[in-house]
Formats: sequence, structure tokens, C-alpha cells
Amino acid sequence: INHSLAVVRHILNLAAEVWKDARGNTWLERAPKIKLFPEPALRKPYPLSWEEQAQFFEALPTHLRQMALFAVNTGCRDREICGLRWDWEVKLPEMPNLVIFIVPGGRVKNGADRLIVCNDEAKAVIEAQRDVHPDCVFVYRAKPMSHMLNNGWRAARKKTGIEVRVHDLKHTFGRRLRAAGVSFEDRQDLLGHRSGRI
Repeated sequence: INHSLAVVRHILNLAAEVWKDARGNTWLERAPKIKLFPEPALRKPYPLSWEEQAQFFEALPTHLRQMALFAVNTGCRDREICGLRWDWEVKLPEMPNLVIFIVPGGRVKNGADRLIVCNDEAKAVIEAQRDVHPDCVFVYRAKPMSHMLNNGWRAARKKTGIEVRVHDLKHTFGRRLRAAGVSFEDRQDLLGHRSGRI
């Protein structure tokens, strides 16, 4: 029910803020407030410690370890990582050592294009994947993956006893940015939250 309500709320927000008629007016003057039902049983975010990360990543198969390392260093979601394509990479002639991707809005939860700027760790992961597949950055047995939460991920959870979800890597990235003194606005941008600044 909450998922359906969230979809309706998103559509109403688009109608009030983005979609416009021929005269430039939004479809709705303002979106009505829609509250979701409380979900007390939802598990809270679980940012990993450095020790847990080392232990859990070591237990992952190589292809998932690379994806997880990219996730924890970029704050990307599962879908963004699994769908990451080489033709989304942007080259800046004035900054040839910088690795940047722009994920189209259709592959991003909030529907806006997502800028991914790779730090040294994420860049190393990308460079290791560069000649593996002509189209997709991350593959398994030469085929694109639809999600990271698979048998290999579950086996690593069972082996280590660390009940980490893929989305916890995004929370880990955000927590580490905050600990490093990165401003709230910059954290929003780096995590791909909707903002007009980029």
C-alpha cells in the first residue's frame, strides 16, 4: 500500500512541479499531501564499520566485491550499478584523470539524471572493469546483472553473520561523508538526492 501511495504522491508532485501545459502552467497548483502508513517493523539503515566492510567484502564473489566496493565509494543504488553503461561515461578534456558517469533519469529512483564522480577507489574498480564487456560496466559471466542481492550476497551474509543489505552501502557512504565533514548539500548531491544544484 505504501509503495502505491508513494507512486501516486510522486505523480502528483510531478504534476505540481514539473509537467506543464502549452502556456507553461503546471497541471496542479500544488500537490495534496499524502501520508504513508507507519511501518515500525522496517529495519533501520545499517552503515558498516571498516572492519565489517573488510570481512563482508572478503566473503563476496569477485564480481560482487567489485560492485560493492563501487557502491560504498559512490553511494549508488543497486539498480544504478547493475545498469551502469560505458556510454554514460563523460570525458572532460581539461580533467583527463577524472572518471564521471551520468546515469539517465529513467534508471534513477527520483527520475533525475544522476552524476557519479568516482573517488580513487571507485575509479580503480572502473578501470578493472574497462575491457570486460563492451556495453555494461558490471557483468557476471559476460551477462548484465539485474540485482546484487543474489545467492553470492546471501552466502556472504551467512558466512560472516553480517546482515547487510545492498542499500546499507549507500548509508555507509553517506555516514562516511558526514564524518569527513562534507556539507549536507554536498552529501545530497553525492548521494543523488533531488536537488537543483548540479
